[in-house]
Amino acid sequence: MKLSPQHSGLNFSTILSCSLIFIISFISIIVMDVNCTDDNKSTDQFALLAFKKGITEDPLGVLSTWNNNNNSFHFCEWRGVTCSLRHRSRVTVIDLDSQGLVGSISPYIGNLSFLKDLILNKNSLSGEIPQQLGHLFRLKRLGLANNSFEGQIPHNISRCSNLIHLNISRNHLVGSIPNGLGYLSNLTILDLKDNNLSGEIPTSLGNLSSLTHLILGVNNLEGIIPGSLSQLTTLKVLDLAMNKLSGMVPSSLYNLSSLTGLSLMFNQLHGSIPFDIGFTLPNTNHFSVAINNFTGTIPSSFSNLTKLEILQLQNNNLVGSVPYNLGDIKSLKILNLGGNDLGSGHANDLNFFDSLINCTNLNLISLVENNFGGTLPSSIANLMIKLGALYLSNNQIYGGIPAGIQNLVGLTTFILAHNLFTGSIPPGIEELQNLVKLDFRHNRFSGSIPSSLGNLTRMTHLHLMYNELTGLIPSSLGYCKSLQTNRLSGNIPKQIFELPSLSRFLNLANNSINWFTPNGSL
Repeated sequence: MKLSPQHSGLNFSTILSCSLIFIISFISIIVMDVNCTDDNKSTDQFALLAFKKGITEDPLGVLSTWNNNNNSFHFCEWRGVTCSLRHRSRVTVIDLDSQGLVGSISPYIGNLSFLKDLILNKNSLSGEIPQQLGHLFRLKRLGLANNSFEGQIPHNISRCSNLIHLNISRNHLVGSIPNGLGYLSNLTILDLKDNNLSGEIPTSLGNLSSLTHLILGVNNLEGIIPGSLSQLTTLKVLDLAMNKLSGMVPSSLYNLSSLTGLSLMFNQLHGSIPFDIGFTLPNTNHFSVAINNFTGTIPSSFSNLTKLEILQLQNNNLVGSVPYNLGDIKSLKILNLGGNDLGSGHANDLNFFDSLINCTNLNLISLVENNFGGTLPSSIANLMIKLGALYLSNNQIYGGIPAGIQNLVGLTTFILAHNLFTGSIPPGIEELQNLVKLDFRHNRFSGSIPSSLGNLTRMTHLHLMYNELTGLIPSSLGYCKSLQTNRLSGNIPKQIFELPSLSRFLNLANNSINWFTPNGSL
């Protein structure tokens, strides 16, 4: 249909009016956006400058670009600062990890309402953690570890409902763990280790259904381990070590099949280790209940933990024999069973060594302060070269050192003190070139000190007192330039006096070595 000029004019006028309205509205939107952006800019920039003002030392100059001069960088380009791509001039990340900063955190940090990551680990920040952090409802990662923060954990941090990682370990925080932390439903890592926190572990932590790491070690926490922690079915690491926890470990906790690491050492816990531990914790690579009051025997089911690398059961009240099948744990690196009542004091107590030759990654074996008797099996010479430390002191082991001990070329520490060993010090021992500490005191070794010990040039500690050694002190020991503490006896070759490190301590007692030098003089 053809429009008349009258209708056409009316239509043009209407279109023109609408266009003007649209243009004016568009301009208004732009102006509003600019004003809003300016407001955001001034708010976030002011908060950053307030943060800088709280820093008293900046040895690496990381904050040197943080200023509001007209010729300076835009604050989104300041070192350690990241802004949102979607929301211009809104700070989303502050990452100043390991920058040597000294000072405190300004409470204005709470004005950075778009902040998702605040990472300030490994600095020298002090003072209290600002309560204003509770305003950062978008915050996902808070890292304040390895600083010197004091005071309590802010209770309103539980308002940061999007938190995924919370790490405020290695500070000087006091007080109790806020119950509200148990309602941060997105939390996967909670690390409060190495503070001075006290009180009980909140049962509400059992609500953290996404938690993979719960690390509360090295504090002053008391009371029992809450059974609610067994609800954490995704938990991989549980570290409650070095607290004052008491009572028995909830049996349901041993059913967390997701656990890869369990450390309860240095508490006041009691009870026995479940006989089926090797089936209920199949993924565990670190198991430590050391320095508690556990009783009973070592479960043979440990052999089913094919991923186990660290087994620490020392300083408890465990009895009985060591399961022979521990050698099935081929991934084992550290085996510490010291300070118990293991062994019978008779032959065959150490037969389990025969199976340990399968543990090709073994680095440390400690059986100190038990009741192990019998002789040291010859299979010890077949342990892998990775073995760095062998502690067998304070037992009832007798007989000589097996032939082939020189095969353990990785040994840095070899401790046989306070046993009933007899025979001579094997001459092949000089092949242990990495040896730093050699302690054979309080045994019944006889014969002379091999001059070949002088080849152990890395050795810092040599203990041979209270034996039945005879002959001369080898002048070759003068080549052991690092020796610090010696317990030898007999005459003193002049080369020994030339060791500057011996100015600290030298004990020459309780053997039967003659007091003459090799040339016959006193």
